[in-house]
Amino acid sequence: MNTEIRAISSLASLYAIRMLGLFMVLPVLFLYADHYANADARSLGLALGIYGLTQALFQLPLGLLSDFIGRKVVIVFGLLVFVAGSVVAASATSVEGLILGRALQGAGAIASTVMALLSDLTSEASRSKAMAIVGASIGVSFGLALILGPALTAFSGLQGVFVCAAALGLVGILVVLFWVPTPQNTAPGHGEQRAIPGMILGLVRHRGLARLNLGIFVLHATITGLFVVLPGKLVQDLNLLEPTHWKVYLPVLVLAFVVALPSMMAAERRGQAKLAFLVAIAVLALSLFGLARVAFGAGLVLLVFFFFVAFNLLEAMLPSLVSKVAPAGTRGTAMGLYSTCQFLGAFCGGVVGGSLVADYGSGLMLSLFALACVLWLLVALSMPRPRRLGRLTFHVLPSITELDIVNQPGVEECVYVADKGLLYINVNYEQLDLPALHQYIGAHVAVRP
Repeated sequence: MNTEIRAISSLASLYAIRMLGLFMVLPVLFLYADHYANADARSLGLALGIYGLTQALFQLPLGLLSDFIGRKVVIVFGLLVFVAGSVVAASATSVEGLILGRALQGAGAIASTVMALLSDLTSEASRSKAMAIVGASIGVSFGLALILGPALTAFSGLQGVFVCAAALGLVGILVVLFWVPTPQNTAPGHGEQRAIPGMILGLVRHRGLARLNLGIFVLHATITGLFVVLPGKLVQDLNLLEPTHWKVYLPVLVLAFVVALPSMMAAERRGQAKLAFLVAIAVLALSLFGLARVAFGAGLVLLVFFFFVAFNLLEAMLPSLVSKVAPAGTRGTAMGLYSTCQFLGAFCGGVVGGSLVADYGSGLMLSLFALACVLWLLVALSMPRPRRLGRLTFHVLPSITELDIVNQPGVEECVYVADKGLLYINVNYEQLDLPALHQYIGAHVAVRP
């Protein structure tokens, strides 16, 4: 098997396995609250979302550590922590033990390390496709989790869900040891895919990235908050027993994916990506407002469907927009910051959602999350129309004058990293003459093969 194909398939499988173990608890945790001492909506919301906090805290440090001690070592360590957390959660009899287990699950934060390893093992030409495949695997694991979680819980309780998560973590370790290739060396052009601590403060202040980071924060807060109340709604409003919740989740998720994917492709093809983005945020807000008030069968299912159409569309568009907006040479750092906001959103969604339900009920909670989406929509209105930008990397010898490069047709921005001899260039393909740019750079600087 080709090394790149093996790398992409194994790491996508690894990502999906781990996320499946995390996601399976989403549709069932609030249905089995009475199994834990001291449990209430507030503490269960914390248990639901706390993995996001520990993910956010540990993913960048572990990713940076992997630069020094190796990717596979860090990934195996993270999976062992995940397995330990799953075992703690499986053996918990109180909500405090459940919270500790979920926190440990998240502390095995290997997302940034897996993506860095994927970058090490793939060429620049195939990297975007590889990232897309990993993203698709996460979507598949999310759908499977909503179906398997209720079925496993009906058979063996929440303990069974966490035991299954632990088993998945062990399978993930086997995948790392026996399927994932070991990189022979790290090409210098891959440096852009890694998070660089010195760049974080500047990217926090970047207006375009701040809009997108706010978006992923709100999006994952809403999806986590939704599962604070949706399982109970399916029981109370649709009279569905817990093991049969898949009868709603499966068709809704499949149809939402079928609608969202062609919509995104059509919007990109027609140059209407911004319009599709704004409409999706509006649909997300309206569906949440509707769920706060609707308590009958067909209407409830239809609103859940619209929510997931919007969610899938936004989940697919946001990483692409981050990649386009990030300044040259900062893609890895920008994606690390983006992922941190994503995990923090999941944490806040569980904590705030559980607290609001405990004090004011599900209607107000959903309405406030809908208002957060309206705020996001207002912020996103000022977003410039996404352009068809690309990223070029040259390995050059010192020295180089950036001003000469940025004045070339189609060059939007360039960054020269002198200590690595790397020239990162953002280009606008609508204006770029690629052969002329190659000729210009070759005539003025020494380009390493």
